[in-house]
Amino acid sequence: MANRIVVKIGSSLLVDAASATAKKAWLAALAEDITSLRSTGKEIIIVSSGAIALGSGAMGLQSRPDKLEEAQAAAAVGQFRLAGAYETVFSLYDTIVAQLLLTLGDLESRARYLNARNTVETLLARNIIPIINENDTVATGEIRFGDNDRLAARVGHLCGADLVILLSDIDGLYTRDPRTTEEAELIPVVPELNADIMAMAGPAATKGTGTGGMVTKLMAASMATDGGCSVIICSGTGAHPLAKLSLKGVGTYFPAKSSPLAVRKRWIRGLMAPSGLLQLDSGAIEAIKKGASLLAAGVSVVEGKFDRGDLVTLMGADKQPFAQGIVSYNSQETDKICGRKMQEVAEILGYSGRSVLMHRDDLVLL
Repeated sequence: MANRIVVKIGSSLLVDAASATAKKAWLAALAEDITSLRSTGKEIIIVSSGAIALGSGAMGLQSRPDKLEEAQAAAAVGQFRLAGAYETVFSLYDTIVAQLLLTLGDLESRARYLNARNTVETLLARNIIPIINENDTVATGEIRFGDNDRLAARVGHLCGADLVILLSDIDGLYTRDPRTTEEAELIPVVPELNADIMAMAGPAATKGTGTGGMVTKLMAASMATDGGCSVIICSGTGAHPLAKLSLKGVGTYFPAKSSPLAVRKRWIRGLMAPSGLLQLDSGAIEAIKKGASLLAAGVSVVEGKFDRGDLVTLMGADKQPFAQGIVSYNSQETDKICGRKMQEVAEILGYSGRSVLMHRDDLVLL
């Protein structure tokens, strides 16, 4: 069962093409679906398109802008309206929502990636729904078709989601285009994405309020499943799309080969160029072996020069490495707070830092 779910919503589902305004009734029904899922303990992250489409309508443009500067201006106008629409529908359920605007650079830079991940984790811990969109107001090459399908996959990796749901204007992946071929059959499960499966996607969409089409959804499914997130492509048309998915199960399911945490742990284990060393006391070593995070109090010696997000080796008094992981403070900060309680960090450094020196999800035993 999926406990942490990313739901991607495309422009064509959320924005009425004729009026270039948000489909308020559809969005309200979706909010009800998400509220119902959250009541069962599910954590939901939304990846939403729609800013450029809403902004284009507000600016009096007849279609999605071709010029980059106009697309960025439309995104700036539309993002305000998009956030307002979500705020309105979720306030009916006393639910707080938060806006995060990301670019691909935020997910490629290690430090910025960690900042984004920690922000999402903090919001979820406080029962707030993150609503994520690409920062089209400053993006350049990132504004291209299918970006938010792939962004949803990357967000799945970022937050360690179990499942990514890509809401579409079609029930799922068909053997042929069902809009033109009566013999087309829905494929309920795709165990492996290969060339034959990818060929069924057809060309990318180039018209209307949305962009991308099935081909970008399959690209996103490939990215997500490689990173440990299962994917469902299903119809988002009509009211209560998530409730319909729960009841009828109509869509195409792409199972992940392993969990997001297992993928992450394998990645950390495979890193071979640590930037520093931390010598720990026996209590910290035993706690880590039992699955705890590393606290500053357990560090006795800091060696090397490293930045936050770098790989660091952990060792005991015998100087033998027993674990390695991604550190949450740089070497200078770590040297100042080693041997001290995490509650003292703000006083020592002059600012509030992370709650642990190395999170248990960011370290592996060797």
